[in-house]
Amino acid sequence: MPDCRALKLHNSDNVAIAMGDIAPGAPVSDIQLTSLDSVPRGHKIAVSNIKAGAQIIKYGQIIGLASADIPAGTHIHVHNATMTQHGKREVHGTQAEPTQMVPEAERAMFQGFRRPDGKVGTRNYVGIVTSVNCSASAARLIAREAEKRGLLEAYPNVDGIVPIVHGAGCCIGTDDEAFYKLQRTVWGFATHANFASVLMLGLGCESNQIPLMLEVYGNPPPEKFRYHTLQDVGGTRATVEIGLTWLEEALAYANEATREPVLVSELTVALQCGGSDGYSGITANPALGHAVDLLVQNGGTAALAETPEIYGAEHLLTDRAASQEVGDKLMKMLDWWEDYASKNGSEMNNNPTPGNKAGGLTTILEKSLGAVAKAGTTNLNGVYGYGEQIKVKGLVFVDSPGYDPVSITGEVASGCNLIVFTTGRGSCYGNKPAPSIKIATNTPMYERMREDMDINCGTIADGEETVQEAGKRIFTEMIAVASGKLTLSEEMGVGDAEFAPWQTYAQM
Repeated sequence: MPDCRALKLHNSDNVAIAMGDIAPGAPVSDIQLTSLDSVPRGHKIAVSNIKAGAQIIKYGQIIGLASADIPAGTHIHVHNATMTQHGKREVHGTQAEPTQMVPEAERAMFQGFRRPDGKVGTRNYVGIVTSVNCSASAARLIAREAEKRGLLEAYPNVDGIVPIVHGAGCCIGTDDEAFYKLQRTVWGFATHANFASVLMLGLGCESNQIPLMLEVYGNPPPEKFRYHTLQDVGGTRATVEIGLTWLEEALAYANEATREPVLVSELTVALQCGGSDGYSGITANPALGHAVDLLVQNGGTAALAETPEIYGAEHLLTDRAASQEVGDKLMKMLDWWEDYASKNGSEMNNNPTPGNKAGGLTTILEKSLGAVAKAGTTNLNGVYGYGEQIKVKGLVFVDSPGYDPVSITGEVASGCNLIVFTTGRGSCYGNKPAPSIKIATNTPMYERMREDMDINCGTIADGEETVQEAGKRIFTEMIAVASGKLTLSEEMGVGDAEFAPWQTYAQM
C-alpha cells in the first residue's frame, strides 16, 4: 500500500512533507486531509488554505510566498510558490551558549598519522601538486608510470600517489583576492596533513609562481616538499624521470609513518550536501548535525561551507555566533554573494538545481534551512575565506560556492582531513587526499546506489531510528574512517579528478 503519510515539521508550518508518493484523492494520515493533487515523495502538501501572496512556512520559517491561492491538500512547488526577500539581522550571538564539553579524559580517539609539523592526517598519501595546468600532464605521467612500475608494492603504509591537477594558474592578476584564493588552495593541498610528502610542478613562466608561494608561506623541509619546473629541468620527459626518482625517496619516507592513537580534537570535518531533496532537511542533515555536536563536544572541528546555500537561513548561524565580529564576517560574505550574483546577471534563488527541484525543494530559502541543519547546535566560532587555514576548534564556516567539487576543494585546502557528504538524489563524489563518507537521505536511493552510499539515513523517515541514533552512527563512522576504514568511493578509486579551485578572477 502506498505510504500516504505526510510529516509536519513545526507547529506553525502550513505545509507537510509527503513521506511517499500520494495520489489525488488519497486520504493523508497525520494531517487529516485528502490530497487534491498527485504529490511526489519528498514534496510539500498544503495543510491549510494559503492565499496568493501569503507566506509558506516550513521548519517554522518562511520559505517563500504563494503565487496563487493554494487550497489545503494541494501540491506546493514552483508552479504555485515563489521566492521572497528576507530581512537580515545586525545583532549576532544572542543565542550563543557555552558548549557542554566531554571531560578530556573521556574524549573519543582515532588512529591517525601524526606529522612532524604537529598536524594529524587520516590518510597517508604522496602527492604531485601542480601550480598551473601547463604541468598537469607531467604530474599525471609520473603517477601513471609509477603505477606501471608497481612502485607502491614495496610501501604498504602508503595509501597512494595522487596527482593534483587543475585548469588554472596563468594569465591572471597576481595582486588581488582572486589570485590569493588560488594560491591558498594550491598551497593548502601541498601542505595537507593527509600528504606525507609532495612534489610541486610548475611550467616556469606561469602567473602562479611557486617561488611566490614560498615567499608567502615559507619552505617546508625537503622530505615534506620539493618543487621543479618543466622549463628548468628540460621538458616533460626529464620532469617525469626526476619525478620518479623523487618518488623513490618520498615513498620510503612516507612508508615510515604509522597510525597512532590521537584525540578526535585532531579531526576537522568538511560538511557538505549535494543533490539535496525534500528529505535532506529532515533525515541526513539533522542527523549529521547531531554527529557534529558530538564531534565538537569531543574537541573536534566541523566546517560548514556552500555560502549560497545558507542564504535565508544565516540567522540560524549568526544567532549563535561566538562574537559580533564572527557574525559580521559571515554577513559580509553574503553581501558579497548578492553583489557577485547580480553582477553576473543571476540571483541567489538560482541555486536550487533541476535535481533539487525534482526532489521537492522549491526555493533557496527552503534549501538553506535544510542545509544549515548539518551544522548542529553549537556556537559558530570562526568564519574563513576560501582555502584559508582553519585556526579555531568547534563549528566554523568556510566561504565557497554551492557546487560540491569546488566547495570541498576549498574546505580541504583549509585543512579538513575528513568529509561527510549528505545526498538525496545520489552523489558519487569521492576525494583525495580526504576520505568522503556519503550519506543517503532516503532509503529508495540508498538501495539503488548502495555501491556509492556509506550510510542510509532514510531509516529516520522509515521510522526505524531517531535523528539522534543516526547521528551517533555517523559519529562512529567518522572515527572508523579517520582510523583507516575505506569509504566506498575509496574502494572504487574515486577522487583523482575532483580538485577544482574556485576561479573568480579575470582570465586574460
